[in-house]
Amino acid sequence: MWILPLVGYIGVILGFGFLTLAIASGLYYLSELVEEHTVLAKKLLTYLIYIVVAIQFLLAVIDRFPISLSLLSIFSHVVYAGNLRRFPIVKLSDPLFILSCILVLLNHYLWFQHFSLPPSLPPTSRTNRYVTPDLPTFTEIASYFGLCVWLVPFALFVSLSAGENVLPSMGSEYATGDGVGARAAGGGDRGDGKGKKRQGMAKAVVDGVREWVGETGQLMGLWKGERRRF
Repeated sequence: MWILPLVGYIGVILGFGFLTLAIASGLYYLSELVEEHTVLAKKLLTYLIYIVVAIQFLLAVIDRFPISLSLLSIFSHVVYAGNLRRFPIVKLSDPLFILSCILVLLNHYLWFQHFSLPPSLPPTSRTNRYVTPDLPTFTEIASYFGLCVWLVPFALFVSLSAGENVLPSMGSEYATGDGVGARAAGGGDRGDGKGKKRQGMAKAVVDGVREWVGETGQLMGLWKGERRRF
């Protein structure tokens, strides 16, 4: 067969493209909601961190998850909660934000290694060949990664606003690095109305990709005149 495999490849490419657009649209919409309801979003993120920490504790006590990895996950979520102290503003050079990014990758790697290793049988069952280990299913592992490893970092990525996307205002000196004296010496920019609106990091990423695709398409001659918006 020659045509059917080609149709299959085309279907996979189109499906991946539609999936990517759906995820980008969802991120954009969620970022818009967070911008409109920052107080509610902060409360939901705080409760979400408490719930994940409780789940980690129950998994360690009842399901005998590794104590060291469970403590690492709990500590990681405590660090994630520290990013909410000036919600929704975050400074990309903040050591706490950098540590959060490192902990996300570290948690994913260590838990992936844990679930990849074969489970160890209790000493009383090693001589009994009819005893089989209680292996977690793929659904259970995927659900654990989605809820306990990636959910809070993903929610923070959608909710937080990078310093360069913050409108100069009271309290924004933390993110922008501009003090009151610096604004006074420079004359300020309140009167010209050209301040940047606060924008979530996820929304900024989507806008950046959209701008890049538009500029690239114009340079390649896919469309002419004014840059296309889509």
